[in-house]
Amino acid sequence: MSKLKLWLGAAAAVALLALPGGNPSAQEKELVFGLHCDRTGATQTVGVFLCPGYHDYISLVNSKGGVEGYKIRVVEIDNEYKVPPAMEAHERFKMEGAVLTGLYGTPQTAALTKKLEEDKVLGTSPGFGTAAAADGRRFPYLFPIAASYWSQAAGSVAFVKKELGGNLNGKKIAYLYYDNPAGKEPLVIFEDLAKSEGFELRTFAVPAPGIEMGAQVLDITGRFKPDFVITHLFGRSPSVSIKELKGKGYPLSKVISFVWGASEADVKAAGGFELANGYNTIQFAGVGTDFPVIKDINEMFAAQGKAAPSQQEISVFYNRGVVIAALHVEAARNAVKAKGGARPTPEEVKRGMESIKGFTLGGLVPPMELTPEDHEGGGWVQVWTVKDGKLTKNGDWFQAYREVIRKHLAAETK
Repeated sequence: MSKLKLWLGAAAAVALLALPGGNPSAQEKELVFGLHCDRTGATQTVGVFLCPGYHDYISLVNSKGGVEGYKIRVVEIDNEYKVPPAMEAHERFKMEGAVLTGLYGTPQTAALTKKLEEDKVLGTSPGFGTAAAADGRRFPYLFPIAASYWSQAAGSVAFVKKELGGNLNGKKIAYLYYDNPAGKEPLVIFEDLAKSEGFELRTFAVPAPGIEMGAQVLDITGRFKPDFVITHLFGRSPSVSIKELKGKGYPLSKVISFVWGASEADVKAAGGFELANGYNTIQFAGVGTDFPVIKDINEMFAAQGKAAPSQQEISVFYNRGVVIAALHVEAARNAVKAKGGARPTPEEVKRGMESIKGFTLGGLVPPMELTPEDHEGGGWVQVWTVKDGKLTKNGDWFQAYREVIRKHLAAETK
């Protein structure tokens, strides 16, 4: 029996003993959220910041009375960025009566998509997983709730076009990516836009574990000599790309990264903000601490006599955790209200997620609108650039090439 299974069994027993009648549903005013995380695996550099952000927002909600009187209990499992623990975690969440699940990891999401549909429980995959999941008709229980890799690709090309004077005809763009399904997914969008916008696209794959890319960067800077570089890397790879490009004399102001190479941690691991000056990043949530909800969390800690986390240094991933939790809460709130205060089923919470409209969380996210057809929320992105020792907002929220995205979504459903 695996160590995770032993832990699950023991934890479940304790949880059941703690509840009246040994049944999670006996807690009349409680809703359970399942949360996958990676605190010890290959992407722990994300999880150790994102997941605390999630929990802190739930604590804030609970400190104010919960969701329409229901307290939220989060059951988190560290899936270590591995599929088997993620599958086991899903069964634990079902046993606990979870009304929704926060997924973590593209391989894990792919493995659980059918299970979510069979069990009729929504799962969220913000900024990862298959881009086709934006189509709620094809993936009824999977919700990206943030810009997919297709939308990030479209946004990065739109940004490059703006930076290069509004015309990409005859320009050269390099795509430096992690050689796995997630890294390859945006290729169809890049190839389509290369034809319509008239730029030359050349791709450079970085094999796992993604920490050796000197040859690819030398090929980019010494032979191809692009007008711009778009990167889509994970884990330790983003910091390596920053150092390699900088070391080869390529201007980082001509580089833009997808969302998983866009954090303060990536910049620090590359050598710091001064070294990475000019580096551009795609974001699906606001960066920094100047948002009402972050201030509310800090006030909650102060009222409890506790020190708040050092959010300014970890805000990219921390804020995303807050956003995910907030959207989960909003879905549950919509469901409870729709039932006149009665406890919602997972199916009703799904409909609550599909009823979110005009949700901005005080500017931390773009105007979110989710429908039964659109589970992505419109594919909004924002660019933040390393400047003056920090990540600085470089323009407002925007959508890009939506007609191209819709075309590929329609092709996926045939």
